[in-house]
Amino acid sequence: MGAYKQFLASDIVVTPFEVNKAFYFEGAAALTASGVGIDRFLGTNITGTFDPTTSPTTGQVSTQYQSLIYNSIKELYYTNYLSSSYGDNVATASLIPGADAAGDRYVGITQTPNYFNYLQSTLTYQRYFPTGSGDIIGVISIPSRLFGDYIQPKSFIYNTPSGSLTDDGEGNIIDENSEIVGNIFYYQGLITITTSNPVGYGFVTYGNTLYGGQEGDNVSILEYVTGSNITCSFSSSYKIYETQYKCTIRENEFNFSQNPSLSSGSTMISSSVGTFYTPGQYLTDNVTGSYFSPYVTTVGLYDEYQNLLAVGKLSQPLPVSPTTDTTILINLDR
Repeated sequence: MGAYKQFLASDIVVTPFEVNKAFYFEGAAALTASGVGIDRFLGTNITGTFDPTTSPTTGQVSTQYQSLIYNSIKELYYTNYLSSSYGDNVATASLIPGADAAGDRYVGITQTPNYFNYLQSTLTYQRYFPTGSGDIIGVISIPSRLFGDYIQPKSFIYNTPSGSLTDDGEGNIIDENSEIVGNIFYYQGLITITTSNPVGYGFVTYGNTLYGGQEGDNVSILEYVTGSNITCSFSSSYKIYETQYKCTIRENEFNFSQNPSLSSGSTMISSSVGTFYTPGQYLTDNVTGSYFSPYVTTVGLYDEYQNLLAVGKLSQPLPVSPTTDTTILINLDR
């Protein structure tokens, strides 16, 4: 048996907040394990007509074509940086009012694909993408079930026997010599290794190997995308919503217990789902005094059709005050 009271709009407060979780994986097998699925790809700029029967493939979890990986990354994330390393002006449409007898007219691109070729911070960095025939890139793909809404900036660390990669919190991938060698796209869970030093030291690729930099380092892209002796760590960020329900009991409300065992002559009924009491006709002597006040032990949340949706149990019984309001706060996360 229960008592119902409807919530007002002021009784419900929804508060968003972000939570983070750190991940650490050691070895290539840990990246491809069930429930993880971190994939690594090699993208290659292959000229000529695409032939699926002869085109080389790549991938540790799923199989993709190297040329398609290269072209997809180029199209989505670097199209604005092919002719200018600092980024070209974004193509937009301009409205010329009354340009002709037909009326207003748009000049320029009016429809574009969903690009992500923009800087992720207010700092201006050079962004490099190799476009020569046979040039290669490395791609690390983290599934959304791991990174949530986005990868927490400055949390990505990737180590191999001959080098390490970290993100600088501004969308750049930094090697052990503090050189920018790629980019990280936090909201897509993608890390690209484009092997260039925008400061001007000039990394150059020969086949599958990268040479250059201040220290004359020699780092193989293949080691990043196919090596087994690796470690990878990052932190995810996910927004959850906490709903707070304010259950207020006025001083003149719920001042009589709903427990049927308080009435004399109540009958116990047992069934497969539990034991219940049917209320009797008279109250027992110990609850008829003027100082008796019922206690709250459980609060149920119902929908408009009185279907029970959630149950909140108090840590200890709470007496209902006959002189002041009693407020119980219920927090639900989702």
